[in-house]
Amino acid sequence: MTEHYDVVIIGAGAAGMMCAIEAGKRGRKVLLLDHAKKIGEKIRISGGGRCNFTNINTHPDKFISSNPSYMISALSRYTYKDFIKLLDKHNIKFHEKKLGQLFCDGSAQQIIDMLRSECDLAKVVLQSGISIHNIEKDNNKFQTKTNDKTYLSESLVMATGGLSVPKIGASKFGYEVAKQFKLNIIETLPALVPLTFSETLLEKCKELSGLSVEAMVSFKKKIFKEGMLFTHRGLSGPSILQISSYWKLGQNIEINLTPQLDILDYLQFRKKENPKQEILSIVSEVLPKRLAVILCNDCNISGRIADLPKVTINKLSNSINNWRINPTGTEGYRTAEVTLGGVDTKELSSKTMMSKNNEGLYFIGEVVDVTGHLGGYNFQWAWASGYVSGQYV
Repeated sequence: MTEHYDVVIIGAGAAGMMCAIEAGKRGRKVLLLDHAKKIGEKIRISGGGRCNFTNINTHPDKFISSNPSYMISALSRYTYKDFIKLLDKHNIKFHEKKLGQLFCDGSAQQIIDMLRSECDLAKVVLQSGISIHNIEKDNNKFQTKTNDKTYLSESLVMATGGLSVPKIGASKFGYEVAKQFKLNIIETLPALVPLTFSETLLEKCKELSGLSVEAMVSFKKKIFKEGMLFTHRGLSGPSILQISSYWKLGQNIEINLTPQLDILDYLQFRKKENPKQEILSIVSEVLPKRLAVILCNDCNISGRIADLPKVTINKLSNSINNWRINPTGTEGYRTAEVTLGGVDTKELSSKTMMSKNNEGLYFIGEVVDVTGHLGGYNFQWAWASGYVSGQYV
């Protein structure tokens, strides 16, 4: 059986639904397909179930791409304010957390329901639980083949997402289609993901599991000052997730456990003011005691601060303000929030998201080599790339 549409969109996530809505508004006959039975699962689980749907600080410098100027056009044409207007239309209340992150007051399901409602208004045909076996192009028509049907369309949009969180259906399908049509793929890696460490450091992390500190984590010139969490598997928390998108295997990251305080100056001051005080007590004033104990033990330091030589105080200060560690890897796509790399943006129009060498073929959202920082930026890229492509498909 063959059905005809103007536009077929594969992937009913954030980018795919936004594209479908915009194309449908233009009077295009749109089919939106997804292999999962429940659509928008990544939206549903995001932000602890409240969906960090955008960020008021959205700017191109919050994104990583081999072509850093690619996302400028889309982000400027569909901003966080535009998405807020959509929320207001549906009376969805939200709040701002730190660093400009916006979350639903209620649940992430409100975002999914809003998008589905907009799809209905735009007369989008939505089908979930669909397995696609083959995609071809013949006589300027794309043929999307399933078990029992072939869908013909002038435009085909790949909004298939990346490889992160495979338990909710992530797959390499979008990259395979890109390769089929001779598009280059920038190497994909897990991003916004916890880091793993050697057994020695891991033992310390296990002892400190559940402990969180405000830390400044850096790799080369990239610096993030946010929360850091010790877990039984290593280090996590926003600062670690952020740096994971930049870190390269085999290289060190640096951690400042007291970014607001120069520990060397502080210890020297305390040595003069209260020389009889125990070093562990002093360190415990600025860091959680469990962490202070491990740091002092690692430096083989104990006793009164007056009795500690300068070289010993320097060593402890360094371990707090300039702790260098060498991760062994990451936890991988299983816990990664997004995928780094993807369809090479040099092969796509930044104005329309269409392949420069394949008329009618579009790539949007996470499948593209555009990766946002933690904090709602990846959703804003999904909305923006979906919106822009929806004006042209």
